[in-house]
Amino acid sequence: MKPKLPRLDILAFGPHPDDVELGCGGTLFKLKNLGYHTGIIDLTAGELGSRGTVVQRAREAAAASRILKLDFRTNLHLPDGHIEVNLENRNKLIQFIRQTRPVLLFAPYFDDRHPDHIHASQLVTESWFYAGVKKILPEIPVHRPFRVIYYMAKYEFTPNFVIDISQEFPIKYKALKAYKSQFYNPEWPEEQTFISSQWFLESVEFRARHYGWMAGVKYGEPFWIKETLALDDPVPIFSRKIS
Repeated sequence: MKPKLPRLDILAFGPHPDDVELGCGGTLFKLKNLGYHTGIIDLTAGELGSRGTVVQRAREAAAASRILKLDFRTNLHLPDGHIEVNLENRNKLIQFIRQTRPVLLFAPYFDDRHPDHIHASQLVTESWFYAGVKKILPEIPVHRPFRVIYYMAKYEFTPNFVIDISQEFPIKYKALKAYKSQFYNPEWPEEQTFISSQWFLESVEFRARHYGWMAGVKYGEPFWIKETLALDDPVPIFSRKIS
């Protein structure tokens, strides 16, 4: 018998372990501290990565999860480099969405350098929609989260909004450093790659400083949504003091 999944408020999907931490790790930690239940589903184990093994990356993901104080994390073990948008994979995501019943989903932005990110974005978006169709997997009560929020990977976009992670950035950085096989680590014995360079890790801070500066805060994470936002009361949002 499968264990019952926890109810979540926020569920983030990553094509590979560490993608969510890069794109919205600070936001997840912020939301956790605000009292929300947070979780991550990694679609693949990252077995095609140039550095590290599947076992090592699983341990690193577990360490990062503890740092971010996640309530839930799992890996679907879809084939790395071959995330398909098909019925089988869509139904897997629908089951998790319906059983955890989050209010919001986070997914990678749909235009990106890495094909896995593109396909993962489409897979999450389709699963979000069909999770609300009752004739699909009718044995599980329907649930469609309110929004899919897209986080930034390689390619940039003009964000709809930026989350202030000025207080949370050190924890985001610590969670990334938990991936000792992937990011800058002079002691790691394997070849250096683009993301394992010191420059790449520095660029994470640069991007957070850039979007924070645009929003009037020290560090920020940018996001994009497809729908137009409707506000009941704009005053608390638009009268926020800019530091």
